[in-house]
Amino acid sequence: MALRIVVCAKEVLDPDAVNNYALEGRLVIGDDGRSLTQSSIPRLMNAYDEQAIEAALRIREAGVQCTITVVSVGEGQDILKHAASLGIDEPVAIQADSGTLDQHGIAKLLAAFVTSRGGADLVLCGRQASDDDQGVVPALLAEHLGVPAVTIARSVEATAAGGELGVRVVRVTPDGDETVTASAPVVVTISNELGQARYPTMAGRMAARKKKIASVTTAELGIAGEELRPRVTLAKQFVPTVKSSCEMIPGNAEEAARALIARLRAESVVR
Repeated sequence: MALRIVVCAKEVLDPDAVNNYALEGRLVIGDDGRSLTQSSIPRLMNAYDEQAIEAALRIREAGVQCTITVVSVGEGQDILKHAASLGIDEPVAIQADSGTLDQHGIAKLLAAFVTSRGGADLVLCGRQASDDDQGVVPALLAEHLGVPAVTIARSVEATAAGGELGVRVVRVTPDGDETVTASAPVVVTISNELGQARYPTMAGRMAARKKKIASVTTAELGIAGEELRPRVTLAKQFVPTVKSSCEMIPGNAEEAARALIARLRAESVVR
C-alpha cells in the first residue's frame, strides 16, 4: 500500500526583501491601512513549506512507496511549478482569493480537498508562514479532519508496525528533542531544524514543464461562500519605527578596548 502524502504550501512575500524595505524606510502601507504598496517585492513559497516538501521527498528516498501531492490555496502557480520541479507527483491549486480568507477558511478548504481525495495518511505543513507567523492553520486542519497533529518536527519517518501505517517524529522542544509516534492519518508540521531544502535540478525543471497543475474550485469541494466568511479580519497593520543608536569610542585599538572594558564593568556587564 502506497503512503498518501499531502503537503500544504503557501505563497508569501519574500521576507528578506520585506525586511530590507523596512530597514531602509521604504516599506509603505496603502491607504486601506492593511496592504503594502510595493509591487516589486517578489513572491515565493513559504520556506517552512519547502521543508515540508523536503520531508516528504526524504520519506520516498528512504524506500517508502508513496504519492506526494502539493496543494495551495490561491493563484500561486509559480510555487506549484517549483514543487513540481522538485519531483512531487501532483501539484494542485484551489481556486480561491486567499486575500479574503482567514485561517479558518484556509483550513476548511484544505480539509475539504484532502477529504475529496479519499483522505491522506500524512499531511505535512510548514510550522508557520513567514508573512503572519501565526502557525494555526495546521492545527485547524487537523481539527477539521479529526486527526492528531504533531508539531515542530525536525524529522519524520514512515512506519508500518503490524501492517498499520504511522510515523515516528522527532520534535524540537525548549527542553531538547522529543520522539513521538502516531498512527496514520496524522498532520505534522515541519520546522527549519529539518535542514536545508533541496534545489530543483535542470532535469526536474524540464520535467515540471510537462506536469499539469490541477485546478479545483470551492464549488467542487462543496464549500459555500458563507462557510468561508472570515472569523478574524485584519483591521490594521503598520511599519514600526526602527530606532538604532551607536556610540563610537575614540582612540586607537588599545585605548578603545580599555575604555570599552571600563564601561562594561561600570554597568556590571562584566566583572
